[in-house]
Amino acid sequence: MVVYLSNERLHRIRQWHIAHRAEHPLEYHLWDAVLTLWVLGCTGWLPAYVFHAWWAVPLLALGLLTPGGYVGWRAHAHALRRIRCEWLPAAGLKG
Repeated sequence: MVVYLSNERLHRIRQWHIAHRAEHPLEYHLWDAVLTLWVLGCTGWLPAYVFHAWWAVPLLALGLLTPGGYVGWRAHAHALRRIRCEWLPAAGLKG
């Protein structure tokens, strides 16, 4: 399940991770990795086009979907009570 994340939601999730960095260091670094893949997905299209690296296009598309997919996966696992996700309310999602 992929969740649509506006810039405001991305910012609120990021602010929550920064505020709770000491209590949840793994989540903080994992969210950084998710955002890194998203930025690579956003900025990699032009180099892929210029250098004719068509093999990179599916990877870039996955990078663009990474934050929404990650949040959707976490929300689903939280709903099933497999993990506890304290930052869902900060994102404006059911918590």
